[in-house]
Amino acid sequence: MDIKYFMPLWGNEHMPLHELFSKIKDEGYDGIEMQVPTIPKDAGRLKELLKKFDLLLIAQQSLSTKMEHHGAYIEKMLECLNGIESFEPHFINSHTGKDYYSFEDNCRIIKAANLFSQNSGIDVYHETHRGRSLYSAPITKLYFDAIPDLKITADFSHWCCVSESLMEGQEDVMEEAFRRTRYIHARVGYSQGPQVNHPESSEHEKALRSHISWWSRIILNARESGQKTFSVCTEFGPEPYLQTLPFDGKPVADQWEINLRMKDLLIKEFDVET
Repeated sequence: MDIKYFMPLWGNEHMPLHELFSKIKDEGYDGIEMQVPTIPKDAGRLKELLKKFDLLLIAQQSLSTKMEHHGAYIEKMLECLNGIESFEPHFINSHTGKDYYSFEDNCRIIKAANLFSQNSGIDVYHETHRGRSLYSAPITKLYFDAIPDLKITADFSHWCCVSESLMEGQEDVMEEAFRRTRYIHARVGYSQGPQVNHPESSEHEKALRSHISWWSRIILNARESGQKTFSVCTEFGPEPYLQTLPFDGKPVADQWEINLRMKDLLIKEFDVET
């Protein structure tokens, strides 16, 4: 199975796209995850650069968390999804719904996104993210039971933060999540936050090994199900996800370096599996 690695635009916005894409390609990445521009000139430029550097695009759907009726949210979400279609993305990663919507309203939102996927032929995967419909493992289990075709982006760092644990006692939900996962956000969270200070720090060794064991199960399931490719984004982010020192605000680690090291680590870890 061919595992494709992606770098997020998140945290790299300060670089011109031409420079960023060149660096990503040189470091062995297969593509980038980002929100697509809506201005025609910028959209055309993005398409040109993706082609020039032979990079895949994972497009993001991520609306604001501000208070609004779920019907208005669905309209905005579909407008965003329809705007993504012309970019011919590898697939779409969706920050779907809001944690304060009712279960029924979030189901309507997920089903609207899935219907777009069926009609467009572009896969939409729903991210396990705080503030969204799939913000915790127990809540996500309810959606699994209600929506048979629900497929997810596994960002388990958020579940660790919400549950203040490394998912002890929630093994059944995790097993179901492994089977539903079609995309991994490879960021390590822990009981007190969605991103450890450094994945190779000794104090977070247990968190790192837990996440790698989860990701390995996902990769194994994908391989055994006959998938030809699978996608992973090394998604360690900038401040405030990246921790900083008090008073001077200096970051405790380098985001770019962490993501490169995580990619290299996962290539070694998954080599046996693939």
